[in-house]
Amino acid sequence: MTEINSGDIRIAGGVHRPAADSLGITLRTSDSTDAEITATVLTAVDAQLENAIEFLGHLVAIPSMGGTEAEAEIQHVLAEILHSDGFDVDLWAMDLDELTSQPDFPGMEVDRREAFGLVATLPGNAPELGLSLLVDGHVDVVPPGDRSAWTSDPFTLRRDQRNGVEALFGRGSCDMKGGLVASIMAARALSSVGVKLAGDLLIAPVIGEEDGGLGTYELMRRGIVADACVIPEPTDLDIIPANGGALTFRLRIPGQATHASRRTEGVSAIEKFTALLPVLEALETRRNVDVDPLMSRWPIAYPLSIGTVQAGDWASTVPDLLIAEGRYGVALGEDPMSARIELENAIAEANSADTFLQSHPITVEWWGGQFSSGRSQDDHLIDLTRRAHYAAAPQRRHQQVYGAPYGSDLRFISPKMPVLQYGPGDASAAHAPDEFIEVESLLTSMRTMALMYLEHCHIL
Repeated sequence: MTEINSGDIRIAGGVHRPAADSLGITLRTSDSTDAEITATVLTAVDAQLENAIEFLGHLVAIPSMGGTEAEAEIQHVLAEILHSDGFDVDLWAMDLDELTSQPDFPGMEVDRREAFGLVATLPGNAPELGLSLLVDGHVDVVPPGDRSAWTSDPFTLRRDQRNGVEALFGRGSCDMKGGLVASIMAARALSSVGVKLAGDLLIAPVIGEEDGGLGTYELMRRGIVADACVIPEPTDLDIIPANGGALTFRLRIPGQATHASRRTEGVSAIEKFTALLPVLEALETRRNVDVDPLMSRWPIAYPLSIGTVQAGDWASTVPDLLIAEGRYGVALGEDPMSARIELENAIAEANSADTFLQSHPITVEWWGGQFSSGRSQDDHLIDLTRRAHYAAAPQRRHQQVYGAPYGSDLRFISPKMPVLQYGPGDASAAHAPDEFIEVESLLTSMRTMALMYLEHCHIL
């Protein structure tokens, strides 16, 4: 791996960037109008599309699942690329023992022996004249699952048609290496035509988002701030300024083992679990009766879902223990502790209503990722994103603003600075087999991000 220094790193090589002259693009001059500058930048972005697809393929080929060596490797790869693009790069090894001992640590669902933070800064040429912008994008991906459900290798980017539209398939293409690539390529396009930003542009690839938010948690503890932040999560190019939270829980449901031939003399933990499901469904229903208007587009804004179930160790034995793990939605602005108490009270009521469970109660354990909700109320950043998006793709459908029903790193950033999510791809494709991002969506996000950099950071 790359040697880590306390400050900037200096790495040879990197990704080749074509010169502006080779792209047939006219560089900006002092008497250029805003419209001319915009047209020049968008032409430069369009010229980078094939490079962006190649770049995305390079990142998809790194199977950066949480807790793997590849999750560390991709940070070093991006450090090299960003350094070659002219960024000042700070790459450091996290102190996992110190971080995980913090009372507000957001949880972690995988084992990590090492973890790396990375912030790349393109220094502004006149910070007093421009604002700084942080782009925060996670590099970790979830496992591919059943590989037979994929049309091709999950970690080899495949370019193909999907419902008559050109798309790019591969684990992480949508969630969210596509958005990160778009952000970096937008900066590269500006550089290719000689644009100099007044304010600082910071790009922070982070790890651990999928299992709690380790990377951005560390970023905020390290004091990384800017005047605003964009998280290029897959939003289908809509704007998301808020997220519900999500708490990971584990239920231990007891039973009483006996030989299956005498099952009525035992107690099946599976039967106790199935009896509990209506209780959990009723709790979910109650918690979704009156939701924040930002979340009203979702049929269930704050879901309660069981993700794994394990029970029994022998086919001819009545199972004496069932362990179920799931995620539990937290409402916008809700104290996660209050949400926990609601679930615990529902379980306690189920215990008290069952003779066996009165003396052998179901228990609740809170573990893994603990995502509180997050909300950023900043009309300026929303308006900026809208203007850039419509200039980048005036032919697209009307852009929507809403809250997302999943937890994200937005919650760490919103207390520090204005932040929103805007990025290519639809979250419905994330975590799924044949995960994909449409080429047009990737290009539109590149164009939008470039125009956001121009307006927010200003140009000289």
